[in-house]
Amino acid sequence: MTFLVQLLASLAAFAFAKYDFPGRRVLFWIVPATFMIPMQLALVPQFVTQAWLGWVGSLKALINPGAANTFGIFWMRQYAQGAIADELIQASMADGAGFFRQWWTVGLPVLRPGPAFLGIFTFFHIWNDCLWPLIVMTDPGKVTLQVAVQQLNGVYTTGQSTVIAGALMPVIPLIGVFLIGSRHFIADLAAGAMKV
Repeated sequence: MTFLVQLLASLAAFAFAKYDFPGRRVLFWIVPATFMIPMQLALVPQFVTQAWLGWVGSLKALINPGAANTFGIFWMRQYAQGAIADELIQASMADGAGFFRQWWTVGLPVLRPGPAFLGIFTFFHIWNDCLWPLIVMTDPGKVTLQVAVQQLNGVYTTGQSTVIAGALMPVIPLIGVFLIGSRHFIADLAAGAMKV
């Protein structure tokens, strides 16, 4: 899911930052306007959509709603606005490159620190999400780790050592992702600073 968010956000951001198309400003301002809608308000329409698609209880219901991340689009667009020179886009257009070729050969090499940060941020957000998986995963055998940890603390029995060990388990992958992702993020920023 993190890769899907990075892919869609970088594509949309590249289009918003470097292409002039009808309705671009209106469409872009809809993106940050969605930040004002509380996440809890969108739960019912998202669940109804997943039920209509027949995905409730499957892993597709966890991936589909968060694939087009508005924060990712906004963050990547702001980053792409200043990072990608207009001359590079014009030169690639003169060479006959289409949108996807420009995004792949011009946009992505320059934008590498942006998706690295977005990947870390998205993974942390998805990994720690408990509310949406609790609602949409109806099969008790397919719950996410966060929901399972939340369910360790029973109504009649409370094993404190089990709860503490269970709370420690979800932190270990976060540390690994942060160490790996931050190394690439800082290396790409340093390389970009040296090129300037």
